[in-house]
Amino acid sequence: MHKLLLAAAAALGLGLGSASAGTEVVIQYPYPDLFNETHKQLRAAFAKERPDIEVTFRAAYKDYEDATQRVLREAVTGNVPDITFQGLNRVRIFADKNIGVPLDALIKAEKDVEAAGFHKGMFDAATVNNKIYGLPFAISLPIVYYNLDLARKAGGDPNNLPKTWDDVITLAKKINAIGDDVHGISFEWSITGNWLWQAEVFRNGGAMLNADETKVAFDGAAGKKAIETIARIATEAKSPNLSGPDMRSAFVAGRVGMLITSTAYLNTLTKQIGDRFQLKTHVYPGLQAGVSRLPPGGNVGIITAETPERQKAAWEVLKFWTGAKGGAIVVETTGYMAPNTNSAQLLKGFYEKNPNQFTAVSQLPYMASWYAFPGDNGLKITDVIKDHLQSIMDGARSGEPEKVLAAMAADVQALLPKK
Repeated sequence: MHKLLLAAAAALGLGLGSASAGTEVVIQYPYPDLFNETHKQLRAAFAKERPDIEVTFRAAYKDYEDATQRVLREAVTGNVPDITFQGLNRVRIFADKNIGVPLDALIKAEKDVEAAGFHKGMFDAATVNNKIYGLPFAISLPIVYYNLDLARKAGGDPNNLPKTWDDVITLAKKINAIGDDVHGISFEWSITGNWLWQAEVFRNGGAMLNADETKVAFDGAAGKKAIETIARIATEAKSPNLSGPDMRSAFVAGRVGMLITSTAYLNTLTKQIGDRFQLKTHVYPGLQAGVSRLPPGGNVGIITAETPERQKAAWEVLKFWTGAKGGAIVVETTGYMAPNTNSAQLLKGFYEKNPNQFTAVSQLPYMASWYAFPGDNGLKITDVIKDHLQSIMDGARSGEPEKVLAAMAADVQALLPKK
């Protein structure tokens, strides 16, 4: 935090707190390819303001699933980190298992968190059973990445890019026709937590479960539209059945016209592409005002420290990581958005110079929540849905999307808690 910001924070009453000299706070986070540089810069900035708290990192988690499973195992042996960064859809399990530390008392002790950019929306994102279990650190939404060179070659208009799935699929077919091992579209359906499956259901106004979470709801009209669209992506647009990393590598190499995935990869992809082709981002297809919602991706910092002293020090670290300066560092080093409202003050001119970064920001009115299934089978349900979607994307059952949806719904229903 810059000295001016430090003074401002003090004036606003956001106490910097006190921790014993030499207190260590151990952090563990996912996706090292996205976040190594971010956390490195955050630690360096924090050290200038709080030399009394030493931040150390454990080896990064591979992804959100790995992050959750490892902390659940470590909780049994008493070897959890002090702060763990988890997917926004995984807060529920840490609350249910009493692994995360409720932050309500720590937040209440602060004199004016709202003035420091910590707002109700941030707290709501990690609230379970009326208790706050974390602070969102980096927020993403799904967007479309365009190789404008391929789009132009196929007759597309860079100033009037597709807004609907019909138009996206039509352009994909034209790009496919170019040949030369070029693919019109890659849709990263397998991204963590069934994220793009939820995006399609929510885009059509649907939900994962009913209001009391006793019955599957994604098999209704919205889910049918969603799975039909995904099947069209596989059959008509011929999205290749690749892993996420392979999709992104093919896009960087100039062999994919449209890549649909998280805005999180924007900084990395921009650097990798360089001047190989013109990159432009665009809004997620088919959004309808008043109907559509999108699940925010990204991760949340959860305090898992076991002693009051370490919890207090961890709170100081988490406040900085999710504060104004921390949020600005997140935006500048990744494709994520900063949840702290005061970060925008430090990013004046940034979005004007980096319009590709603003695409996700423009979708904020559609932001809902990344749904987490209830009960002990929550993680298993994620895998079940992924397996059914795989059968469409690999061609095994791409011609019968409604049958796949019915089977998916039945399998998920069987895994829900009995009430």
